[in-house]
Amino acid sequence: MEQNTGSGNGERTDSREGREARFRMSRRGFLSGAGIAGAGVVAGLGIARAGVLPGGTVSVTAATPTPAASPSPSTTASAPTIRSFVSTSLTAARVASWATGATGAGLLFVGPMGHGSNGLIIDNRGEPVWMEPTGAGVTDLRVQVFEGHPVLTYWTGIGAGGHGAGKGIVKDARYRTVAEVNTGNGLQADLHEFTITSAGTALMISYPTVRHDLTSVGGPAQGYMFDCHVQEIGIRSGAVLFDWVASDHIDIGESYVRPSDSPKADGSDATKAFDPFHLNSVDESGDALLVSSRHTHTAYLIGRSDGKIRWRLGGKRSDFAMTPESVFAWQHDVRRRPNGIISMFDNHYNQGNTGTSRGLLLAVDEKARTAVVKQEFSRGGHRGDAEGNLQFLDNGHFLVGWGADPAATEFTPDGKAVYEATGLGDASYRTYRSPWTSRPDTVPDLVAVPGNGSTMQLYTSWNGATEVARWRFLTGTGPGSMSEAVTVPRRGFETSTAVAAAPRAAVDALDKSGNVLATSAVIATA
Repeated sequence: MEQNTGSGNGERTDSREGREARFRMSRRGFLSGAGIAGAGVVAGLGIARAGVLPGGTVSVTAATPTPAASPSPSTTASAPTIRSFVSTSLTAARVASWATGATGAGLLFVGPMGHGSNGLIIDNRGEPVWMEPTGAGVTDLRVQVFEGHPVLTYWTGIGAGGHGAGKGIVKDARYRTVAEVNTGNGLQADLHEFTITSAGTALMISYPTVRHDLTSVGGPAQGYMFDCHVQEIGIRSGAVLFDWVASDHIDIGESYVRPSDSPKADGSDATKAFDPFHLNSVDESGDALLVSSRHTHTAYLIGRSDGKIRWRLGGKRSDFAMTPESVFAWQHDVRRRPNGIISMFDNHYNQGNTGTSRGLLLAVDEKARTAVVKQEFSRGGHRGDAEGNLQFLDNGHFLVGWGADPAATEFTPDGKAVYEATGLGDASYRTYRSPWTSRPDTVPDLVAVPGNGSTMQLYTSWNGATEVARWRFLTGTGPGSMSEAVTVPRRGFETSTAVAAAPRAAVDALDKSGNVLATSAVIATA
């Protein structure tokens, strides 16, 4: 496998052959187990499309911007892809970034597959803030609201066959687990969706294997397939409030995949289940749910009271007239927005096909049954054949996570790229930006490394803390004799300083006003 490299502006410079090899290797890693290693990038050139608007056309394909500042050594081509630290055994993907203007508020929430922690919060520089400490497989890491408070949520479990079996996790602002959520009726939660509704319920997906006649798509009569369920679950009660079965409403002939496409998914036995639907997002929309089916290239609006399909957008049986520019394929993260807008990450190609990926806003007229491009966001070189998302930010910007192409780009409303992070492992299923304030339910970590005999080097970090401005290092002979050795500004995730040698050491985490947030344990230095 070819080594990932980066140029001075954070662009990837490895070859197409290397990227394709990394996709194959890392995808197998993703399927193998809980330490989810995901799909890599298959490179391609961004192709500008015209956005179609009433009264005008908007093109928002962005050129590569010039970095606002010279890259730090951590973004050079020779840098390793994993960052490690002295004060903790946790590791993280080495993320490069550039910015040419102001960004939305908050931190970035990513799931770098295959490199270090699978759940990662970083700042704009790519510096870690929180690394999921258990090594569990993580997707869809983000901030949501539960019972009136901001919470950190994600799916965790085992990836297998392009889907997953696990559960949703809800953590409070001190990283304490306040809820674990699974799908019901004997099913396990898939990795693609874990959305908390305003009613305190969770929207989730499951991929059970069932027997099904596949002759209509060229498969065996006694075949096996994944029959996706969409469920709404009471987070506190665990009650199944809604359970929608895809095969009850969607004919497998709507799929753009066939059993013959892959001998590993031909439906011949339960270990080779055919995947005709591949549901990957569920969005709450009043008395309906908007469901994305990647393999039918369709978004379905489903009535919550009866489960009936009200309309199909895209695919073979679209209820909407689609312009050539508005046609999407292999999509993810379909959301219903105000004023008739539907957003999505339009992957637009699969391995072996042509096309380019984009964040897409469609103006959908449900009465006239038309769908035209309102705006799109693409950038040369970014092409994710799997995963990906499009987030609306509070400042009017848009964040595009490129999924299997391990990068995220922030765009202004007029389509200018103002920020980008690259090196998000081998892939990041979704990427978000959100404000997040946390004082962890732990104490800072501290390690001492002997120096030249009269000095020692102290290293400290506090996984997940967002309010630390300075570190006050303490030394002495024991717990009752500790005094300040030096106070220094926080310098990224881990801060180190040299102090005079002493038998014991500790450290205070200080906020910007000098208040003590937490104090480490007193450690022996030798």
